[in-house]
Amino acid sequence: MKYVPIFLAVAGRRCLVVGGGEVAARKVATLLAAGAEVCVVSPHLNGALTTLASRGRIRHVAREYASGDLDGASLIYAATDDAELHRRMHDEAGARGIPINVADAPELCSFIVPAVLNQGALQIAVSTAGASPAMAKRIVARLGRIFGSEYGLALEVMRAARGHLKAAEPDLRIRARKLSLLAASRIPEYLRNNDLDAVERMLHRHLGVGLDALGLSTIRGRVGADAESHTAR
Repeated sequence: MKYVPIFLAVAGRRCLVVGGGEVAARKVATLLAAGAEVCVVSPHLNGALTTLASRGRIRHVAREYASGDLDGASLIYAATDDAELHRRMHDEAGARGIPINVADAPELCSFIVPAVLNQGALQIAVSTAGASPAMAKRIVARLGRIFGSEYGLALEVMRAARGHLKAAEPDLRIRARKLSLLAASRIPEYLRNNDLDAVERMLHRHLGVGLDALGLSTIRGRVGADAESHTAR
């Protein structure tokens, strides 16, 4: 089966997770990181979910799933050990047009969850169309050795550069050319090697300003720590 790769915005939207175990906790963590409003339906919660509920990070409905619980949800994760419940949820979600992911049952999913590498604003998603989640994780691990935390920092620089040029350079072609040159530059490598002088020279060459003018003075104290983190990987 083929899929359309999509990054879905769920910030501020109600998302439903049915189940209270480890798999459900992983889904909840992903949703919270994306800013979703998470409701968990389950008679019992594991330790991590209990802590989140006690802190008000999630809404806990302490009972078995009931028909209609998914009304108003933008996204649904089914993560229990009840295959019949999963099939019923799949049917209900389909009738309402709500995307659903059912743990360990690709045939019941309207979307599948890829393995993801996160480095700040950089997200690289890898899918094997359900053939081998373990292989997807292996590929992500290899990508993590190529695209380290310096790429997250580099994207902060690129975002600031884009904002600066949008305000300072009215010519779209010049703006695009400068951003392309920065994107093709060695800024990630300089950041990985903690060579901020080289970053400054690159920015002045293409933008005429440096880190401070871009509002990135705090990046100086983070480069070394992120470089150590990259080395540890």
